[in-house]
Amino acid sequence: MISVQKLVQAIDQLKPLPQVVSRLVKIADDPQASLREVADIITHDPLITADLLRMCNSAYFGMPRKIDSVQEAITLLGLEKVVNLVLIKCCRANLGRAQQGYGHQEGELWRHAVSTALIAGDLAERLAAEARPRVFTGALLKDIGKVILDRFVAQAFGMIDNLVQTQGISFKTAEKKVIGVDHAELGAIVAKKWQFSGKLVAIIQHHHLDCPEARDDLETNLVYLGDTVGMMLGLGGGSDGLAYHFYDETLKRLQITSQDIQEIIMGFSEHQAKIEILLEMA
Repeated sequence: MISVQKLVQAIDQLKPLPQVVSRLVKIADDPQASLREVADIITHDPLITADLLRMCNSAYFGMPRKIDSVQEAITLLGLEKVVNLVLIKCCRANLGRAQQGYGHQEGELWRHAVSTALIAGDLAERLAAEARPRVFTGALLKDIGKVILDRFVAQAFGMIDNLVQTQGISFKTAEKKVIGVDHAELGAIVAKKWQFSGKLVAIIQHHHLDCPEARDDLETNLVYLGDTVGMMLGLGGGSDGLAYHFYDETLKRLQITSQDIQEIIMGFSEHQAKIEILLEMA
């Protein structure tokens, strides 16, 4: 079992998110947020501004002319896409590292996070467009707890995997039994420390839907399904990727058909080369 002291030390080793990100996550939930307000927050950080403009001018967007300012980026791409690009860039420092315990090479967990965030955002677009910003952020950061728990999972992987294989429980449940805390629970602690909203904290904590109450929440279901589709596509699922339960009632609850899933997979596959270009630029 991991001690509270070791847990606190591990959380403190995470690279803190820039203040810009915390402010953008809050403002992304505000439908009254203005273009000017978002632009002012981003331009306050020159490094983030430079990275943002580089991504906006990448082949991923194929803009007919160069974008020279944050204001122009928001006007041409939309406020939501600009906020998402900043989040993608700033999460790389933590999610981009190799995760030995979970079987991720360098960049794989981050690639999985971005891919599932795009898929979950696509699902939200079909069902509840107003929920899209929070769904994207939740999907992007759902596995932040793995970054902290990785070295403990690496030390105890044999015991965790044995429980998964012999007792038929999920990898997350086995983490809890062996280490005393699971990656989703730990992710929620980090989200609270970063002062995210209670709603976003809950999405991160319950993104595997193993809490029955969470199965009634639309946004948590969308993040769960985005994660599941990402694993079906083989996008950085890691050594625990197949060790989770699939709740097929989620499709009925969201009124998503297998045909819809196929369309999402095909759409993502068609754009995968462009997405790789974006990830290289981030």
